[in-house]
Amino acid sequence: MEIVWLVVFVVLIAMEVSTMALTTIWFAAGALVSFFVAILHGSIPLQLCVFIAVSFVLLIFTRPILVKMINQKTVSTNVDRLIGQCAIVTDDINNLKETGTVKVGGIEWTARSIHNDLCIPEKTVVVIRQISGVKLIVEPNHES
Repeated sequence: MEIVWLVVFVVLIAMEVSTMALTTIWFAAGALVSFFVAILHGSIPLQLCVFIAVSFVLLIFTRPILVKMINQKTVSTNVDRLIGQCAIVTDDINNLKETGTVKVGGIEWTARSIHNDLCIPEKTVVVIRQISGVKLIVEPNHES
């Protein structure tokens, strides 16, 4: 049975390396622990129980922590940082005519209104709500 657990371990590691989904690695750890149980002449039902228990305990309790740590290192791009900032309309925004530009941080961007039926005149202060391709999706800043 030791060989079976080693094969399961290797297959699961190969799956994890190919997907990087942080799912099969926990089952690989369960297979490794079951391998050691098999070396100590544990029964097959005991090996299966250890495999299931170790795999699910690791999956449930350690995966969220690891995913959180990995996602913490994700840094927003400069463009993502524009969301929520204010900009000044430099050319009337009209979604139907596909016109409109805004200036934010000294850079002029193509802009569209978040509401298709809303035209935004030049010199209006807007808030950037989304980014679609190379266009900023904006709405008037009601606080100014």
